[in-house]
Order: sequence, then C-alpha cells, then structure tokens
Amino acid sequence: MKHFEVNFDGLVGPTHNYAGLSFGNVASLSNAQNASNPKEAAKQGLLKMKALHDLGLTQGVLAPQQRPDLNLLRRIGFTGNDSQVLQQAAKNAPDALLASYSASSMWTANAATVSPSADTENGKVHFTPANLTNKLHRSIEPQVTGNILKAVFSDSKYFEHHQHLPENDYYGDEGAANHTRLCSNYGEAGLELFVYGRSAADASVIAPKKFPARQTLEASQAVARLHGLDQDTAIFIQQNPGVIDQGVFHNDVIAVGNQNVLFYHQQAFFKHSATTSAYSAAFRR
Repeated sequence: MKHFEVNFDGLVGPTHNYAGLSFGNVASLSNAQNASNPKEAAKQGLLKMKALHDLGLTQGVLAPQQRPDLNLLRRIGFTGNDSQVLQQAAKNAPDALLASYSASSMWTANAATVSPSADTENGKVHFTPANLTNKLHRSIEPQVTGNILKAVFSDSKYFEHHQHLPENDYYGDEGAANHTRLCSNYGEAGLELFVYGRSAADASVIAPKKFPARQTLEASQAVARLHGLDQDTAIFIQQNPGVIDQGVFHNDVIAVGNQNVLFYHQQAFFKHSATTSAYSAAFRR
C-alpha cells in the first residue's frame, strides 16, 4: 500500500475580522480592531496552496464554516428572525456577536488530531476533532469540523472518526497545534508527540500564571487512547509554562516536526534536557 503526506489548509471566510478574541495570543490582541480584507486573505491562502501543489505536495482545502453562527446566539437567549437576533446581540452581547462572526476555522492546525494507520492498533487513520473549549469563538467549530472530516475521509475501511472530547476545560484539546508526528519513513510506525500545557488532575504540575494553558495532559492521553496508540507510540511532553506566559499559546508556535526532524526553540519544553533525552531514547528504537 502506498503511503504519502497530504496537506490541508482552511479557506479564509468572508467574515474574517480582527476582534482580539484570543486571550493569550499576543498577535491577536495587538491587532484587535484593525481593518481586515477577507477577499485578499482568501486569495493569499489559495496562492499558498497552489505553491505547495506546484512543489508536488498533495494539497487539500477545507471550506469555511457558516458565519455568523446564529445557533450560538439563540442558545444564549436571543430570539426572532435572523436580523432580529443579530440586532439584539449587537446591543446586549457584543462580545458574543463577535464570536459568532469569527472565521477562525481557517486555522486547520486546530481542526483535529490525526494518527496515521501505521501507528494505530486497528490499522486505520484516526481523526478526533479538537473541542477548543478555552475560547468561545473556537468552541462553536468542532461539530461542523467533524462532519467535514467525515465527508472528506468517508471510507470506513480506512478511516475512523471520533467525537470531540467532552466540552470542559478538564479535557481542553487544541488538536494538531499541540501534536507532532515523527517517523523514519511514511508507512512505518512512528512516534507521536503530544504537548500539553497543564494537568487538570495533578496540581503539582506547574502551570502558566499569566495566560491560559489550553491543552491538558488528560486531553492528550484521551486522544491517544481513542486512536489506539500504545506506550511506545505516544509520548507526552509539557510545554514550558514560562513561554506560554510570553504568548506562545500553542506548541506549533515554537516547535515543528516532520519525519526524522524536530525543530524547536531551546525554551519550548519544560525540563528541556529530560524531555529531549526521552524523545531521543524513544526515537532510537
């Protein structure tokens, strides 16, 4: 069976805007209230996808989700037709209105965690959409994201889809933004690195003080169980709480890996030397 890598990008939606909704993301906060250009952003995204395609990579695109999310606004008490709901929210809950318009599903690193068939117990590719509970504007995405992934990867002979984790910060899950897979060659079993910012159950795990740690150890462990990964395939690493407090809200902001390369900042992980030693020992198997 042929194994190859596929890259997916999200298409920027027409309601893309800079609302500063992501506390802990310094760039988001610093650009709040700036003017946006959704059409130009979408064209830039398509050009990037075309460039990767021209380089020989198999490239996919995920369509934007429907916005504004009127279901969110109706769930918090606004009634009437669509126009009335939006007018009421604008007057009484402007923050919720901004969240309902967010085009943040463009960030596909937060769409899901994906484990390839070479790593999983049943030999299928596994998908778990991220629940994104830490931010209101992101928490409205996972159900639709799951539906999109099921439609794209529909053959149950090869693909297995899981519901997103319980919608609570105990199982806060940010998807592939905190997940990296390393291997010698595609098609061979690899090592999946799950990076967490805090533990929901163990108070002795040092957590950041200024900004929230969005990924919990418990969420990472749950995804690994769902995907049928064994103890030789999954390794759990804590992100440095100090860098989270500097605005490094996801591991992919400070570390990236593919095949046999892990490229990361020296302050990326907590207890740096112990972490890299564990990684090296595991990858030498």
